Amino acid sequence: MGANDERSKEIFEVMPVPKALAAMAIPTVISQLIMLIYNMADTFYVGRTNNPYMVAGAALILPIFNVCIAVANIAGAGGGTLIARLLGADEPQNARRVGSFSIWFSVFCGLFFAVLTGIFMRPLLMLLGASEQTFEFARQYATCVIVVGATPTIASMTMSNLLRNVGLSKQAGFAISMGGVINIILDPLFMFVLLPPGREILGAGIATALSNVITCTYLLVTILRLNNPVLHFSLRDGMPSAAHLASFFGVGVPAALGPFLFDLDYIVLDRLMAAHSDIALAAIGIVLKVERLPLNIGIGLCLGMVPLAAYNYSAGNLPRMQAVLHAARTAGIAISVGSIALYELFAPFLIRVFIGDAATVALGTDFLRIRVLATIMMFLSFIYVHYFQALGQGKTALFLVVMRWLMINIPMLFLMDRLFGMYGLAWSQLVSDVMVAFLSWLIYRRAMRRIHEAGVVL
Repeated sequence: MGANDERSKEIFEVMPVPKALAAMAIPTVISQLIMLIYNMADTFYVGRTNNPYMVAGAALILPIFNVCIAVANIAGAGGGTLIARLLGADEPQNARRVGSFSIWFSVFCGLFFAVLTGIFMRPLLMLLGASEQTFEFARQYATCVIVVGATPTIASMTMSNLLRNVGLSKQAGFAISMGGVINIILDPLFMFVLLPPGREILGAGIATALSNVITCTYLLVTILRLNNPVLHFSLRDGMPSAAHLASFFGVGVPAALGPFLFDLDYIVLDRLMAAHSDIALAAIGIVLKVERLPLNIGIGLCLGMVPLAAYNYSAGNLPRMQAVLHAARTAGIAISVGSIALYELFAPFLIRVFIGDAATVALGTDFLRIRVLATIMMFLSFIYVHYFQALGQGKTALFLVVMRWLMINIPMLFLMDRLFGMYGLAWSQLVSDVMVAFLSWLIYRRAMRRIHEAGVVL
């Protein structure tokens, strides 16, 4: 067993829970923040043109990019959490089969999604709310980021997730962070130096696609160099068993459905906002990126929590499993409270960073101050879903995801828009998340009673 493997075992089994969570979550949080920065970098640089139609065109592609994340979650979350549980159950050979299958599954899904997007580009963008003023900008950006970049993006997210679930969070975090930094550097080069004026959004797309290709290549080399006993690219060991494939998709599909429905929520929100005005669409497009700071930190905490909870669940160490959740939940709530205070104070400045248009800044400031109030409840909703994924309870995670988006959030958008217009759309997030967080807590309490009464893995 190598030094990295010994270190991983120590994190999973021996290290004090706060320290273990920090070891797993801090690199992930950093990578999530850098991902957020480079996702916002395109909006920031495009906003320097002071062209709200170009900003709106970039905003329209966010839902499509989120589908990439959803696809990556099938292999990354489904395969990653299964690997952690198999290692906790001392089944390294089965974990190895799941590792190779997860990587190749992500590659083929990425190619399939890229081809479909290329073929159906026009009807897809029109469905998302593209107008005559925004269509061409959205098309240029989507061609680079999705048609060219989907496969390396999905493969990179999958490989980084698998690395994290075998205890190599630092390596995973560094790779994603490196890609973000490269994108931030390449954005102004392609947008304002190499391409002519009017092609800024194309330059942003090229920079993003290129950075994702570099990240994917680096992760491939990293996995080969580490020679980890679980992660590899050969299918010679055979396919996972039927039971393991059922677990793979049982957790992976709900994990993918969450971002997909999150994406659908954004699509509905964009469409409803676009019906009010292109300025409102540009404003909410900026807000949806700016508000992601606490959300990305929360996701980083959840992703750091998942391997620890999954491993100890399968190992039968229920007290350590619960301690991991409590530590992550406490940290997430504290961060959410601080984020609300900062956003309320600095909302106008944050919107103005991305665009100087006065009307867009005014609307964006109002929207941001309203939507950020939902941060605590949103985090609580996410952490319970991730926790059930870690425990392999895909049906429970799926129920919470469907209830959150299809039964509560999306209907609430239509209701609040009808009652209160575009400001009702901004308030709908808080109203929905209060309901979802309470429902998630009730289901979590019931599940924990069952686990502790049984005293064994369900």
